[in-house]
Amino acid sequence: MAIGPVQLLVVGFEGEREFTGEILAELHRLREHDIVRLVDLMAVRKDVDGDVEAIQVSDLSEEQAEEFGAVVGALIGFGAAGEEGAEAGALAGAEALEDRHALDEQDAWYLADAIPNDSTAAVALLEHRWAIPLREKILEAGGTVFADEWVHPSDLVAAGVAAAKE
Repeated sequence: MAIGPVQLLVVGFEGEREFTGEILAELHRLREHDIVRLVDLMAVRKDVDGDVEAIQVSDLSEEQAEEFGAVVGALIGFGAAGEEGAEAGALAGAEALEDRHALDEQDAWYLADAIPNDSTAAVALLEHRWAIPLREKILEAGGTVFADEWVHPSDLVAAGVAAAKE
């Protein structure tokens, strides 16, 4: 199983909001076109009194989650202890995602502690599926990736501010 780069995206919303499903609909549209896959999403709502509600969503089936966990675990294990570590990591990774979620209840409480009352926060793990064929073509051509970073609009503004100071 080839996996694409995984992005950790954290977003927040202030105040009481009624979510209409538009964000999830867009994620599903991207999934249908094999652009991204929602590995896991946890949304935590803390009301004005501090009471917490959490939901989780994933595009992965149980089998896909275990396979994804095995690949991630094998890579971590290989980095830690070579081939033996890869085998142990694959088993641990598959087991860790048996419930289809990379984020767990402890993460929900951590997130709830980090946000103020009357707000919502969401953590999403998005696998960028579009990058897999591009990466394979680069490797097939003998290429090497030297850097892989996101450039955000705020980075461009910061570059403009720095240029203006020169």
